[in-house]
Amino acid sequence: MHTTELRVRKNQLTQTQLHSTMLAPLQAGQVRLRIDRFALTSNNITYAAFGDAMQYWQFFPVTDGEDAAAWGRIPVWGFGTVVQSQHAEVPVGERVYGYFPMASAVDLTPGKVNANGWSDVAPHRATLHAVYNQYTRCATDPFYTASTEDIQALLRPLFITSWLIDDFLHDNAWFGATDTGKAAILLSSASSKTAYGTAFQLAQREGIEVVGLTSERNVAFCESLGVYHRVLTYAQLDQIAPGTPSIYVDFAGNAAFRKALHTHCTALVYSSSIGGTHVAELGGGKDLPGPRPTLFFAPAQIKKRSLEWGGAELGRRLLQSWQAFTAQVANPAQPWLQVQHHTGPEAVQAAYTAILAGEGNPRGGHILSL
Repeated sequence: MHTTELRVRKNQLTQTQLHSTMLAPLQAGQVRLRIDRFALTSNNITYAAFGDAMQYWQFFPVTDGEDAAAWGRIPVWGFGTVVQSQHAEVPVGERVYGYFPMASAVDLTPGKVNANGWSDVAPHRATLHAVYNQYTRCATDPFYTASTEDIQALLRPLFITSWLIDDFLHDNAWFGATDTGKAAILLSSASSKTAYGTAFQLAQREGIEVVGLTSERNVAFCESLGVYHRVLTYAQLDQIAPGTPSIYVDFAGNAAFRKALHTHCTALVYSSSIGGTHVAELGGGKDLPGPRPTLFFAPAQIKKRSLEWGGAELGRRLLQSWQAFTAQVANPAQPWLQVQHHTGPEAVQAAYTAILAGEGNPRGGHILSL
């Protein structure tokens, strides 16, 4: 069986290559999945931008071809179907949700299998975070409905991150920002799906003002969502009172704007670095006024809450919030999301290039199939 994949040069994300190869015969205990569909969002661009620092390149390393170490396969979330199996407990035909390379097929090594799913225990993934190694059986997944696979692929991993950001900030009592009155939570790249998912959660809290920061062309979209108390362009930073106790949640990663915000907001109490949607403007956080930016790692908050609440309770809370969020996103009267499908190698390559460049309608959601 052949697989076709999109490879990206790690140190120059604009360089891509389509690569087709023959898969080796399955080993005992392995399964082969056809990757039916996957989402591509700015979150995946963040995986690439932080590929070395956060070990994202290590999930699906390129091991063949000339200069293999220079190339990577960006992880994506989507759905696959088992087409071959050398594992007694994973049948051919089973459908799963999980973490895949941008490819048409992948070989995985299930560990202990239970009613809900299994983890890939391939040796190269043993030291990587367990959350990304989980594969969920659609037949028993409470989040799953066949008619909403596109929304699940696009928003489920992003919304879990959004939910955890809100939970983390609340868990830390807003880092003292609300001690003397109302605080401002400032979200960059406010039109991105992870940002507006976070705003959806934050808007339900008391004592905070949720402020979306975005480019001029995306102001109307952000305002239409109804989850931001105010939407400002990056050039309107001066409309935030400098002495307002505030938290910066940075989805853009734009180093110059981060410095401007840290300088302007003299009562900034916490600066959280989430992503890097502005790839060309990424930079470090040294020599900044105020708090040093802290990288948010969602799996750490999952682990904390799992220990405190138990997995079942964490899952219940997430599911309840997910259902409320997707009901809003898919509201026929004013849907937040318009799904676009891209099928075939060249279409996938073009979609990646456009998303990397920040092109397109923020209301669009891209579902890809190789």
